[in-house]
Amino acid sequence: MYNTSYQAASAVITGSEKYPDIRGLAVFVPTELGTMVSVSVYGLPKSEGECRCGVFAMHIHEGMTCTGNAEDPFADVKGHYNPNGCLHPCHKGDMPPLFADNGTAYFAFITTRFTSEDVIGHTIIIHRNFDDLHTQPSGNSGEKIACGEIMPIL
Repeated sequence: MYNTSYQAASAVITGSEKYPDIRGLAVFVPTELGTMVSVSVYGLPKSEGECRCGVFAMHIHEGMTCTGNAEDPFADVKGHYNPNGCLHPCHKGDMPPLFADNGTAYFAFITTRFTSEDVIGHTIIIHRNFDDLHTQPSGNSGEKIACGEIMPIL
């Protein structure tokens, strides 16, 4: 049985200067089955055409702050959360893709890869592209377009 005594956590997600309309919330809640992760985001880049959809990679990153520089506004998030040194896509911070419809996305899943307390003090990143689940070290998921700092829910 999974330990439900862990503290819940959340991250307010905001877009980079290039993607200022992105806003969202990620919540990490301990359950008997593992950590339930739920993410709600709006303002994502929209895809054009009848058969197109926005698919975005999302990962927990090692860094603590959503800061960076002019070239990479979220450079300080560092690489994927990967305390065991696993190959991608088996990093603890690797998560399912985010599917958007008209710039809005919601999803939830349960994982035993990490607890909510494991990710407190780290960051959650949304990338511009989908994760190919193969390319090392990070799935060729492209530019970091939004970030949130994971904090305990008090």
